Amino acid sequence: MAIVLGIAGVYVVLCVVLWTFQERITFPAPSSPLPDPGKTIGYGERVELTMHDGTRLLGWYLPPLGRPTPPFAALLWFYGNGETIAAIWPIIRDFRPPHAALLVVDYPGYGASGGRATEAAMNEAADLAYAALAARPATDRHRIYVYGRSLGSAAATHTADTHEVAGVILESPFTSARGMAAQHYRIFPRFLVRLQLDNIGRIRRIRCRLLVLHGTADMLVPMKMGREVAAAAGGPVEFVMIEGAGHNDTYDRGGEAYKEKLAAFVK
Repeated sequence: MAIVLGIAGVYVVLCVVLWTFQERITFPAPSSPLPDPGKTIGYGERVELTMHDGTRLLGWYLPPLGRPTPPFAALLWFYGNGETIAAIWPIIRDFRPPHAALLVVDYPGYGASGGRATEAAMNEAADLAYAALAARPATDRHRIYVYGRSLGSAAATHTADTHEVAGVILESPFTSARGMAAQHYRIFPRFLVRLQLDNIGRIRRIRCRLLVLHGTADMLVPMKMGREVAAAAGGPVEFVMIEGAGHNDTYDRGGEAYKEKLAAFVK
């Protein structure tokens, strides 16, 4: 009986920990200084956005390469939960669609941005990023695209669900916070999950073009989740498998084919 009570006690403690710290688990919020894009990749500018509570968010705006005549297409880039601009700038440099402008902002609590990382804060940051990109005179407001990888897929679907976008690119998307909890924390009841991150619900309301890319060997966010998101799309969708890729090597495995697919999608 003592053993049973001990196991039950440990289980209750773990439930409390998951309930209390689930945002910290979902949003690890690494910090890092924001590089100067001009010094780092040779072009672009630092941008600053301000949340309703005064929190400062920092990011990069990169103009299109080749100096196309404005107005031109633009892409919002939302990265994964353990990333920052400082960590992924080589990927942005190498994989960005060259003929479109790009805006990427560190989430609240991430990188050089202030504030605390939460679902609501990430969504507000996404709204501010969209507004900042749409307000630029050279941006074609009818050709704003969003790209979201892993956790960033939730920011991307939020943006597409609440704003006009021409297309959505999701890389390694999950179905929802509860879907991920069911995948990795099956012994715990789902009502413990307070987060939404509801890609599957939002994607049903999104009517624009959708491109989904997913690694066939992804153990963190199984490819079946990407397929479920694609299958629920309310508009035209293309699903692309990246053979042999896990969750964090999709760019390496995808290579030029991945890069060309992004460029072709962002017209």
